[in-house]
Amino acid sequence: MINSLRGMNDILSEDYERFTYFINTATEIAQKYGFHFIETPLLEETALFKRSVGESSDIVGKEMYQFIDKGENDVCLRPEGTAGVVRAFVQKKLDKAGGIHRFFYHGSMFRYERPQKGRLRQFHQFGVESFGVDSVYEDATMIMMVADILGACGIGYRLQLNSLGDSNCMPQYRDSLVSFIQSCEDKICEDCQRRKSTNPIRVLDCKNPTCRDLYTNAPKLINNLCSTCQDDFDTLKKILDNNDIAYEIDTNLVRGLDYYSKTAFEFVSDNIGSQSAIAGGGRYDRLVEFLDGRPTPAVGFAMGIERLMELIVMPETAREGYYIGAMDEEAVDLVVSLAQKKRKTDKTTIDYKAKNLKNHLKAADKANAEFCCVIGENELKEASIWVKDLKNKTESTIALKDF
Repeated sequence: MINSLRGMNDILSEDYERFTYFINTATEIAQKYGFHFIETPLLEETALFKRSVGESSDIVGKEMYQFIDKGENDVCLRPEGTAGVVRAFVQKKLDKAGGIHRFFYHGSMFRYERPQKGRLRQFHQFGVESFGVDSVYEDATMIMMVADILGACGIGYRLQLNSLGDSNCMPQYRDSLVSFIQSCEDKICEDCQRRKSTNPIRVLDCKNPTCRDLYTNAPKLINNLCSTCQDDFDTLKKILDNNDIAYEIDTNLVRGLDYYSKTAFEFVSDNIGSQSAIAGGGRYDRLVEFLDGRPTPAVGFAMGIERLMELIVMPETAREGYYIGAMDEEAVDLVVSLAQKKRKTDKTTIDYKAKNLKNHLKAADKANAEFCCVIGENELKEASIWVKDLKNKTESTIALKDF
């Protein structure tokens, strides 16, 4: 027997209903905020992620599904969504067109990491990217959109905030952080030792318990912000306060990717174990320029759908549509024709096998149909159909021309 690859799961039955319910809910909310759908390829040049996500990140260093294709191109399956959207933004020359461009997307991402609950090697994200708005109000809008999506799905959360500064305040902070790292270098993990020279701020994202304890005493970027970044962060907090969105300040929150600056945020849940982040994002004003585009302010977020699945509170589903079945073989062709006509206006399921009434009622109930409609020998003779309203528990026989 051939099984699915480790960390690559099927989505069936109830999981599929939850999955599509979330996608539909998130899509509807993103559209209300004025965002438009974008689809980017699953396969991209590896260089795209090395230049955007950053070679110091675990994603690029350890987790990408990377290979040389038959045309000798170095390619990989996308490990995250933002870089591909930015590549499309630049490739379509939207950076030169100016104006505001807002996109949402959803689809599969791939990372070769140790599978665990809510974290798979093939997983799905819903994400949003906004280009051309150099205002912290857009950052707040991203956060409010995530809050709306989670609220619509009945998911509780805690919001964590930080500011990563910009090119004015980051260099000085970087120097002080490197000095701190050097003071405890013999106690930190190999990843942190490597990050010290590539992207020191990423050490604050280390999951090693020893390192995390050490970094509680590290200098905090939020205490070293320039006046512009401090004003933006204060404004962000004020907007969230005014809109009744509670938050916590996490001075070690840096996100897992290299392209973020200024606002960084994560939504976390206390109900899914140690992998508590269920959504996150922030501002990345330099990324368009990193990918050879015209400097363009940008901000966005992504949500890991698998991490949300068991948290989603599904609405009660009302019975809907028709189930049509035959009690005699002679009626099967008629049932197929009726169903085909009925589908033009209503959801309709059928059974091609002749069954007794009891089994048809069971099948209609399983399909959550509102009406169970059956044709037997008598109905064939009389050009009629027996219909039971499964909601109101009433039944009647109707002429086919009226049905």
